[in-house]
Amino acid sequence: MTQLQFLLNDTPVTLTEVGASDTLLDHLRLTRRMTGTKEGCAEGDCGACTVLAGRLTGDGLVYEPINACIRLMASCHATHIVTIEHLRGPDGGLHPIQAAMVDHHGSQCGFCTPGIVMALYGLWMTDPGADEAAIKTALQGNICRCTGYAPIIRAAQAAGAAGGQAQDALARERAAVAERLAAMRGGRITVARGADRALIPADTDDLAAALIDEPQATLVAGATDVGLWVTKFMRDISPAIFIGHLMKEISVEGDVIRLGAGVTYSEAAPVIARHIPQAAEYWQRIGGWQVRNAGTIGANIANGSPIGDTPPLLIALDARIVLRRGADRREMPLEDFFIDYGKQDRHPGEFVEEIVIPIHRQARIAAYKITKRRDSDITAVAAGIRVDVADGTITAARLAFGGMAGTPKRARAAEAALEGQPFAEAAFDAAARAITGDFQPMTDMRASAEYRATVARNLIRRFWLEQSEPGLPVRLRLTEGV
Repeated sequence: MTQLQFLLNDTPVTLTEVGASDTLLDHLRLTRRMTGTKEGCAEGDCGACTVLAGRLTGDGLVYEPINACIRLMASCHATHIVTIEHLRGPDGGLHPIQAAMVDHHGSQCGFCTPGIVMALYGLWMTDPGADEAAIKTALQGNICRCTGYAPIIRAAQAAGAAGGQAQDALARERAAVAERLAAMRGGRITVARGADRALIPADTDDLAAALIDEPQATLVAGATDVGLWVTKFMRDISPAIFIGHLMKEISVEGDVIRLGAGVTYSEAAPVIARHIPQAAEYWQRIGGWQVRNAGTIGANIANGSPIGDTPPLLIALDARIVLRRGADRREMPLEDFFIDYGKQDRHPGEFVEEIVIPIHRQARIAAYKITKRRDSDITAVAAGIRVDVADGTITAARLAFGGMAGTPKRARAAEAALEGQPFAEAAFDAAARAITGDFQPMTDMRASAEYRATVARNLIRRFWLEQSEPGLPVRLRLTEGV
């Protein structure tokens, strides 16, 4: 097929001329003249461009806030895109979220307000009784320069208390929308604007076949990184194969979690919280909500970035990946996938299909992410730590770091300093000293080499403090009321 189809608010859209690098935000603002959705950063960071994307899943029709600025148009096929213009109350007036923002003075200049309203709309639909912590999490990906967040949080609480979800337009239209989206599904879609070409495979087998034919193609899942290649670096990504709708399988078999490479951070969050609860807080610091709704674990791995959020934790957990080329598959330890900066063990025509994560129910586990600001920021140093202890002795240690080398990498000298030693402070002090020989970090805009080395040592000591005395406060917290 050569037509891209989706719903835009209550209007069906069919496009035949779509380039791989075309963004949803440009389509909304320049083609449709729907200027309620704003461009602030053009990199999925500020949230001013937030819209909802409704897609069919195994659980039915799900709506999620996403960043329109880095959402490439080909990823919109068979989805329902909802913008600020579609919001309305049961009587046709202001939506409860909008009314609450007015009543609680949640806006000043207003530039960021549509994106904030859309993020809160997504929360209002799925968690109407959301507490303050949940509201703050929903707003991680929205930056407001002038209003301050207290009145916005009060507005979200008031809208939740007001209710009205059953009368909301998206709730009333859900069955009809799901039927229309299902009718858009079919075979492979190929669209282009001149030489800028996008391909949307029908299923994973079709992806395997397409990548054999065009091994040089750019694979695009959530575009949380590729989108910046387009908006910031003006890179030509054509031909691009869009795979964000594929490989969504999640299963837990015994002590093994299996995640399809197309599982997003948000989709994986419940299984992580259930089976690796030590990483649940870390998981919620991967980007903002919009990024977690779009970004996929497989792409975070395949991208090979030394500061990718998931590899340090997954390496510490002895995760493996399944690579596929055509009908052939091979499985390898995740740590072996990363060869050098920008170089991974992936052959032409091959793609990451599945991530296999052992569940270490008795191990001591932690995941840490160090950034300039707490929420929605790129990692300076990330760490995944797993220590197995039997009868007071450390029987195995896995310490993996991101941001410390050209690839996500284990700290083998630090591991050796721990293994076979008593589970005691002296062992972790020795490991902290030993890690100096594991890495030669670089200095860049995010952190100096000295800072990174100090942080890595201190994270090992922090792990000891947290594990030796679980109730011990190891973080600075704001005084209540400040």
